Amino acid sequence: MTYVEDELNSQPECWTRAAAEAAGLAGALPAPGERVAVVGCGTSYFMAQAFAALRETAGQGETDAFAASEFPHGRSYDRVLALTRSGTTTEVLDLLGLLKGRTRSTAITADPDTPVMTAADDLVVLDYADERSVVQTRFATTALTLLRAHLGLPTDAAVADARAALADDLPEGLVECGQFTFLGRGWTVGLANEAGLKMREASLSWTEAYPAMEYRHGPISVTTSGTATWMFGEAPEGLAEQVRATGGLWVEGRLDPLAELVRAQRLAVAVAAARGLDPDRPRHLTRSVILAP
Repeated sequence: MTYVEDELNSQPECWTRAAAEAAGLAGALPAPGERVAVVGCGTSYFMAQAFAALRETAGQGETDAFAASEFPHGRSYDRVLALTRSGTTTEVLDLLGLLKGRTRSTAITADPDTPVMTAADDLVVLDYADERSVVQTRFATTALTLLRAHLGLPTDAAVADARAALADDLPEGLVECGQFTFLGRGWTVGLANEAGLKMREASLSWTEAYPAMEYRHGPISVTTSGTATWMFGEAPEGLAEQVRATGGLWVEGRLDPLAELVRAQRLAVAVAAARGLDPDRPRHLTRSVILAP
């Protein structure tokens, strides 16, 4: 078993632990009414997108998401929340350094022995969700589960659905597809983006991701026999029928959207295996991007 397989299979247990810890970590996390920016790189940026949408929908305050390198320094925030598995990513550390003494910051990380421990004002360490694989799975979803629980959203059903996502077979014919498109709405747009990234990293697949309503505005033109379109959450009316009419494979999101991401992680590993690739050693990638001065 690869590292990434072992780590993605442990997600239900990690999510349960994170949800149980959420109340005790409330002082380090965004408070209701705060104006918040959530930042990250790669997978962490897509989790930031998901949390920002969830927090605003929950009525807890204006929340923006940015790639750490694209943070708008002309804007004012009460808190910046940084997601960083390694705690060493250059763009995140540079941003936190610029914010020090000006804007309160919180970092959620997996490694307590990294520079982010002194760069941020408040810290949440999910060391039990750390990973050996370059490809992120359980840290990202565990951090988002913690944040969902912090918002007061229930997580028991998501954990149960994650177990189902790990146990059930993938849809027939999905692994053999040559192109994959992931769609989301609201907070699941970030999950769709992350699913596409997992497929690219682990299996070198041609993947795209869009807000579901935008899919009709051009991207549906690539859909045909041998391609797959996967919806995270409830699909817009009529979209499934439109995709099927192209000859493409429609995959309905029937589980909690975060559990659907677990299914997509499994797909990435399965496609990698079918193509003779090692998902633990993705091409041109390292566990953390550390830029030379």
